[in-house]
Amino acid sequence: MNDFMAAIAGESERFLEAIQVADPGAQVPTCPGWTTDDLLWHLTEVHSFWAEILRSGARTDDDVEAVEAAKPGRPQDRGAAIVLFREQTAALLAQLAERDDRAPAWFWLETAQNVGSTRRMQAHEATMHRVDAELTAGLASAPIDPGLAADGIVHAITVMWAWWSTLPGFEFHPVGGVVTLAASDLDQAWQVQPGRWRGVGQSGKEYDEPGVTLADPSGADTTGTSPAAGSVTGTAEELMRWLWGRGPEPHLDGDRETLDALQSAQQAGMQ
Repeated sequence: MNDFMAAIAGESERFLEAIQVADPGAQVPTCPGWTTDDLLWHLTEVHSFWAEILRSGARTDDDVEAVEAAKPGRPQDRGAAIVLFREQTAALLAQLAERDDRAPAWFWLETAQNVGSTRRMQAHEATMHRVDAELTAGLASAPIDPGLAADGIVHAITVMWAWWSTLPGFEFHPVGGVVTLAASDLDQAWQVQPGRWRGVGQSGKEYDEPGVTLADPSGADTTGTSPAAGSVTGTAEELMRWLWGRGPEPHLDGDRETLDALQSAQQAGMQ
Protein backbone atom coordinates (compact mmCIF):
# COMPACT_ATOMS: atom_id res chain seq x y z
CA MET A 1 0.00 0.00 0.00
CA ASN A 2 1.29 3.45 -0.88
CA ASP A 3 2.01 5.88 1.94
CA PHE A 4 0.59 8.99 0.33
CA MET A 5 1.20 11.11 3.44
CA ALA A 6 4.90 10.29 3.37
CA ALA A 7 4.95 11.06 -0.35
CA ILE A 8 3.34 14.48 0.11
CA ALA A 9 5.75 15.39 2.90
CA GLY A 10 8.89 13.99 1.28
CA GLU A 11 8.21 15.17 -2.25
CA SER A 12 7.26 18.65 -1.02
CA GLU A 13 10.55 18.92 0.84
CA ARG A 14 12.51 17.77 -2.23
CA PHE A 15 10.51 20.24 -4.30
CA LEU A 16 11.54 23.10 -2.03
CA GLU A 17 15.19 22.02 -2.03
CA ALA A 18 15.23 22.23 -5.82
CA ILE A 19 13.33 25.52 -5.86
CA GLN A 20 15.88 27.10 -3.54
CA VAL A 21 18.85 26.33 -5.82
CA ALA A 22 17.06 27.34 -9.05
CA ASP A 23 17.21 30.84 -10.46
CA PRO A 24 13.93 32.55 -9.40
CA GLY A 25 13.29 33.71 -12.95
CA ALA A 26 14.31 30.52 -14.74
CA GLN A 27 11.72 29.07 -17.12
CA VAL A 28 10.15 25.76 -16.10
CA PRO A 29 10.69 23.48 -19.13
CA THR A 30 7.68 21.27 -18.37
CA CYS A 31 5.30 24.15 -17.55
CA PRO A 32 5.55 26.64 -20.44
CA GLY A 33 5.27 30.26 -19.37
CA TRP A 34 6.08 29.59 -15.71
CA THR A 35 9.20 30.69 -13.86
CA THR A 36 10.68 28.99 -10.82
CA ASP A 37 8.82 31.36 -8.51
CA ASP A 38 5.56 30.79 -10.42
CA LEU A 39 5.99 27.06 -9.78
CA LEU A 40 6.62 27.71 -6.09
CA TRP A 41 3.48 29.83 -5.86
CA HIS A 42 1.41 27.26 -7.76
CA LEU A 43 2.14 24.42 -5.34
CA THR A 44 1.65 26.80 -2.42
CA GLU A 45 -1.81 27.68 -3.78
CA VAL A 46 -2.62 24.01 -4.32
CA HIS A 47 -1.71 23.03 -0.75
CA SER A 48 -3.55 26.04 0.66
CA PHE A 49 -6.68 25.30 -1.38
CA TRP A 50 -6.98 21.64 -0.43
CA ALA A 51 -6.16 22.26 3.23
CA GLU A 52 -9.00 24.78 3.36
CA ILE A 53 -11.38 22.52 1.41
CA LEU A 54 -10.93 19.93 4.15
CA ARG A 55 -10.89 22.36 7.08
CA SER A 56 -14.04 24.15 5.94
CA GLY A 57 -15.99 21.02 5.05
CA ALA A 58 -16.68 22.42 1.58
CA ARG A 59 -19.10 20.29 -0.43
CA THR A 60 -20.78 22.59 -2.96
CA ASP A 61 -19.57 24.78 -5.81
CA ASP A 62 -20.44 27.86 -3.73
CA ASP A 63 -18.31 26.49 -0.88
CA VAL A 64 -15.42 25.98 -3.27
CA GLU A 65 -15.73 29.49 -4.66
CA ALA A 66 -15.56 30.86 -1.11
CA VAL A 67 -12.39 28.87 -0.46
CA GLU A 68 -10.86 30.18 -3.68
CA ALA A 69 -11.78 33.78 -2.81
CA ALA A 70 -10.19 33.52 0.63
CA LYS A 71 -6.81 32.17 -0.50
CA PRO A 72 -3.70 34.02 0.74
CA GLY A 73 -2.08 36.65 -1.45
CA ARG A 74 1.15 35.90 -3.27
CA PRO A 75 4.18 37.23 -1.38
CA GLN A 76 6.54 39.44 -3.36
CA ASP A 77 9.51 38.50 -1.18
CA ARG A 78 10.98 35.08 -1.98
CA GLY A 79 11.80 34.33 1.62
CA ALA A 80 8.21 35.01 2.62
CA ALA A 81 7.00 32.84 -0.25
CA ILE A 82 9.09 29.92 1.00
CA VAL A 83 7.77 30.38 4.55
CA LEU A 84 4.20 30.41 3.24
CA PHE A 85 4.82 27.23 1.24
CA ARG A 86 6.03 25.44 4.36
CA GLU A 87 3.00 26.70 6.33
CA GLN A 88 0.49 25.59 3.73
CA THR A 89 2.13 22.19 3.25
CA ALA A 90 1.98 21.64 7.04
CA ALA A 91 -1.68 22.74 7.04
CA LEU A 92 -2.54 20.25 4.28
CA LEU A 93 -0.80 17.39 6.06
CA ALA A 94 -2.50 18.29 9.35
CA GLN A 95 -5.96 18.29 7.77
CA LEU A 96 -5.36 14.99 6.01
CA ALA A 97 -3.99 13.39 9.20
CA GLU A 98 -7.28 14.09 10.98
CA ARG A 99 -9.46 12.35 8.39
CA ASP A 100 -10.21 8.87 7.12
CA ASP A 101 -9.96 8.23 3.38
CA ARG A 102 -13.65 7.31 3.26
CA ALA A 103 -14.83 10.59 4.78
CA PRO A 104 -16.83 12.70 2.28
CA ALA A 105 -15.09 15.75 0.87
CA TRP A 106 -15.36 17.89 -2.25
CA PHE A 107 -13.24 16.78 -5.18
CA TRP A 108 -13.36 17.99 -8.77
CA LEU A 109 -14.29 14.53 -10.09
CA GLU A 110 -17.85 13.72 -9.05
CA THR A 111 -17.12 10.00 -8.71
CA ALA A 112 -14.26 10.63 -6.25
CA GLN A 113 -15.82 12.82 -3.56
CA ASN A 114 -13.82 11.68 -0.52
CA VAL A 115 -10.71 12.55 1.48
CA GLY A 116 -8.76 9.65 -0.02
CA SER A 117 -9.00 11.26 -3.45
CA THR A 118 -7.35 14.42 -2.14
CA ARG A 119 -4.64 12.46 -0.33
CA ARG A 120 -3.84 10.45 -3.45
CA MET A 121 -3.97 13.39 -5.84
CA GLN A 122 -1.69 15.55 -3.72
CA ALA A 123 0.92 12.79 -3.49
CA HIS A 124 1.13 12.68 -7.27
CA GLU A 125 0.94 16.45 -7.71
CA ALA A 126 3.82 17.01 -5.28
CA THR A 127 5.84 14.31 -7.06
CA MET A 128 5.36 15.76 -10.53
CA HIS A 129 6.07 19.31 -9.43
CA ARG A 130 9.19 18.11 -7.63
CA VAL A 131 10.32 16.75 -10.99
CA ASP A 132 9.48 20.14 -12.55
CA ALA A 133 11.60 21.92 -9.95
CA GLU A 134 14.56 19.58 -10.47
CA LEU A 135 14.44 20.06 -14.23
CA THR A 136 14.32 23.83 -13.75
CA ALA A 137 17.27 23.76 -11.37
CA GLY A 138 19.29 21.47 -13.66
CA LEU A 139 19.38 18.74 -11.02
CA ALA A 140 19.28 15.01 -11.60
CA SER A 141 15.79 13.76 -10.77
CA ALA A 142 15.49 11.66 -7.65
CA PRO A 143 13.81 8.31 -8.39
CA ILE A 144 10.08 7.91 -7.90
CA ASP A 145 9.05 4.99 -5.73
CA PRO A 146 7.89 2.24 -8.16
CA GLY A 147 4.71 1.56 -6.19
CA LEU A 148 3.82 5.26 -6.18
CA ALA A 149 4.62 5.47 -9.90
CA ALA A 150 2.36 2.49 -10.63
CA ASP A 151 -0.48 4.19 -8.79
CA GLY A 152 0.29 7.36 -10.73
CA ILE A 153 -0.30 5.43 -13.96
CA VAL A 154 -3.69 4.22 -12.75
CA HIS A 155 -4.55 7.67 -11.39
CA ALA A 156 -3.79 9.27 -14.76
CA ILE A 157 -6.14 6.89 -16.54
CA THR A 158 -9.01 6.59 -14.06
CA VAL A 159 -9.04 10.11 -12.60
CA MET A 160 -7.13 12.65 -14.67
CA TRP A 161 -8.46 11.44 -18.03
CA ALA A 162 -11.89 10.60 -16.59
CA TRP A 163 -12.99 14.24 -16.43
CA TRP A 164 -14.57 14.19 -19.89
CA SER A 165 -16.79 11.29 -18.86
CA THR A 166 -18.52 13.45 -16.23
CA LEU A 167 -19.82 15.96 -18.80
CA PRO A 168 -23.47 15.38 -19.76
CA GLY A 169 -23.88 14.00 -23.25
CA PHE A 170 -20.19 13.34 -23.90
CA GLU A 171 -19.39 9.96 -25.43
CA PHE A 172 -16.12 8.09 -25.89
CA HIS A 173 -15.31 6.91 -29.41
CA PRO A 174 -12.49 4.33 -29.56
CA VAL A 175 -9.72 4.82 -32.11
CA GLY A 176 -7.65 1.80 -33.05
CA GLY A 177 -7.26 -1.07 -30.63
CA VAL A 178 -6.17 -1.75 -27.08
CA VAL A 179 -2.73 -0.71 -25.84
CA THR A 180 -0.85 -2.53 -23.09
CA LEU A 181 1.16 -0.30 -20.74
CA ALA A 182 3.80 -2.64 -19.30
CA ALA A 183 5.91 -1.73 -16.25
CA SER A 184 9.05 -3.78 -16.79
CA ASP A 185 10.32 -3.41 -13.22
CA LEU A 186 7.10 -4.51 -11.52
CA ASP A 187 5.75 -7.20 -13.83
CA GLN A 188 2.51 -5.22 -14.00
CA ALA A 189 0.49 -4.07 -16.99
CA TRP A 190 -2.59 -2.00 -17.70
CA GLN A 191 -4.65 -2.18 -20.85
CA VAL A 192 -6.14 1.03 -22.18
CA GLN A 193 -8.24 2.13 -25.11
CA PRO A 194 -7.30 5.39 -26.83
CA GLY A 195 -9.99 7.41 -28.58
CA ARG A 196 -11.90 10.70 -28.72
CA TRP A 197 -14.38 12.35 -26.35
CA ARG A 198 -17.12 14.02 -28.35
CA GLY A 199 -19.97 16.18 -27.16
CA VAL A 200 -21.46 19.65 -26.96
CA GLY A 201 -20.63 21.92 -24.03
CA GLN A 202 -23.07 24.15 -22.17
CA SER A 203 -22.05 27.08 -24.39
CA GLY A 204 -23.00 25.11 -27.50
CA LYS A 205 -19.39 24.54 -28.51
CA GLU A 206 -18.68 21.15 -30.06
CA TYR A 207 -15.76 19.18 -28.63
CA ASP A 208 -13.71 16.40 -30.16
CA GLU A 209 -10.85 15.76 -27.73
CA PRO A 210 -8.31 12.93 -27.43
CA GLY A 211 -8.60 10.67 -24.41
CA VAL A 212 -7.88 7.28 -22.89
CA THR A 213 -10.04 4.87 -20.91
CA LEU A 214 -9.45 1.49 -19.35
CA ALA A 215 -9.97 -1.29 -21.85
CA ASP A 216 -11.74 -3.21 -19.06
CA PRO A 217 -13.48 -0.76 -16.68
CA SER A 218 -13.86 -3.51 -14.07
CA GLY A 219 -10.20 -3.24 -13.05
CA ALA A 220 -7.15 -1.09 -13.72
CA ASP A 221 -4.45 -3.65 -13.02
CA THR A 222 -4.33 -6.49 -15.54
CA THR A 223 -1.89 -9.12 -16.63
CA GLY A 224 -1.68 -7.57 -20.07
CA THR A 225 -2.35 -10.95 -21.70
CA SER A 226 -5.39 -9.92 -23.75
CA PRO A 227 -4.74 -9.31 -27.45
CA ALA A 228 -3.46 -5.77 -27.94
CA ALA A 229 -2.87 -3.61 -31.00
CA GLY A 230 0.05 -1.83 -29.38
CA SER A 231 2.31 -1.69 -26.37
CA VAL A 232 4.21 0.89 -24.34
CA THR A 233 7.03 -0.55 -22.25
CA GLY A 234 9.23 1.02 -19.58
CA THR A 235 9.73 1.10 -15.84
CA ALA A 236 6.77 2.28 -13.77
CA GLU A 237 8.53 5.62 -13.28
CA GLU A 238 9.20 6.01 -17.00
CA LEU A 239 5.56 5.25 -17.83
CA MET A 240 4.23 7.62 -15.17
CA ARG A 241 6.54 10.47 -16.14
CA TRP A 242 5.62 10.06 -19.81
CA LEU A 243 1.88 9.95 -19.16
CA TRP A 244 2.15 13.08 -16.99
CA GLY A 245 4.31 14.89 -19.56
CA ARG A 246 7.53 14.84 -17.53
CA GLY A 247 9.72 12.35 -19.30
CA PRO A 248 10.90 10.94 -22.63
CA GLU A 249 8.77 8.57 -24.62
CA PRO A 250 9.13 4.90 -23.55
CA HIS A 251 9.31 2.10 -26.12
CA LEU A 252 6.17 2.08 -28.30
CA ASP A 253 5.34 -0.78 -30.63
CA GLY A 254 2.33 -1.84 -32.67
CA ASP A 255 -0.46 -0.50 -34.85
CA ARG A 256 0.29 3.06 -35.96
CA GLU A 257 -3.30 4.35 -35.80
CA THR A 258 -3.66 3.06 -32.25
CA LEU A 259 -0.35 4.48 -31.07
CA ASP A 260 -1.01 7.84 -32.75
CA ALA A 261 -4.31 8.08 -30.87
CA LEU A 262 -2.59 7.29 -27.57
CA GLN A 263 0.16 9.82 -28.26
CA SER A 264 -2.44 12.48 -29.11
CA ALA A 265 -4.03 12.02 -25.68
CA GLN A 266 -0.65 12.04 -23.92
CA GLN A 267 0.48 15.19 -25.73
CA ALA A 268 -2.80 16.98 -24.99
CA GLY A 269 -2.21 16.44 -21.27
CA MET A 270 -4.71 15.68 -18.54
CA GLN A 271 -7.49 17.76 -17.04
